[in-house]
Amino acid sequence: MTEIISYADFERVDIRVGTIVEAEPFPEARKPAIKLKIDFGPDIGIRKSSAQITAHYKLEELVGRQVLGVVNFPPRQIGPVRSEVLTLGFEDEAGAIVLACTDKPVPNGKKLM
Repeated sequence: MTEIISYADFERVDIRVGTIVEAEPFPEARKPAIKLKIDFGPDIGIRKSSAQITAHYKLEELVGRQVLGVVNFPPRQIGPVRSEVLTLGFEDEAGAIVLACTDKPVPNGKKLM
């Protein structure tokens, strides 16, 4: 069952759109992952993330793609990478992650409303 939260709780989660500007292999990760640098616009800047998205995405197709991320969680150390943003996605039927994204371009840094 889904836990009910207040709208005020939802407002505290800062979900923004950003454009992937760099994608690199992350061979040190325990589970297959990719290191990302995502541009969240001039107010937030470029943030690093680690995402377990290797089942559906190749490095060369990620750069330029807009994604959604939570930008107000504390940084988290994932092996040698300090992840500064939680890149959002959904599990498919096999449990592989599909990125959450917009269907039309929007300015980097815009907040999910």
